[in-house]
Amino acid sequence: MNIIVVGGIIEKDGKYLLVKENRGRWKGTWNIPAGCLEDQESIIEGACREVFEETGCSVEPVGVVDILNRIYDDMNIIIFLFDMKLKDENISFDDKEIAEANWFTYDEITRMKDQLRADSYFINSIKKKDNNEILPLDIVTMNRFFKNNK
Repeated sequence: MNIIVVGGIIEKDGKYLLVKENRGRWKGTWNIPAGCLEDQESIIEGACREVFEETGCSVEPVGVVDILNRIYDDMNIIIFLFDMKLKDENISFDDKEIAEANWFTYDEITRMKDQLRADSYFINSIKKKDNNEILPLDIVTMNRFFKNNK
């Protein structure tokens, strides 16, 4: 099974917004706000939607932090992580999906390795954001094609 995951790294005052998972195999672990892309949704639209659903925050993508590939026995996951500018902070979430949302410094995150959903990619991606190693947003483009388009 192939799965596309989209999400955003949001920084404010030297801290990064993480969410604690409240269901599934990752329950109790901290993660970057992210989730599965929906049908007919661009990766940018999906990333903004997932961040909003998991944190209540409105964001605007400003660059690409990472494109990752994780392969498990039963699935192949492609992950697009965006650098997100915080437009409106209104922390709220569905407690069936998210147990908590909180801000952490990079150093705090590196000390939480055993509490993170996927520590190696997670920490590397945040370090890229911390070091301003961001790719321009225009490396990903969206074109909608319709049946009658020529």
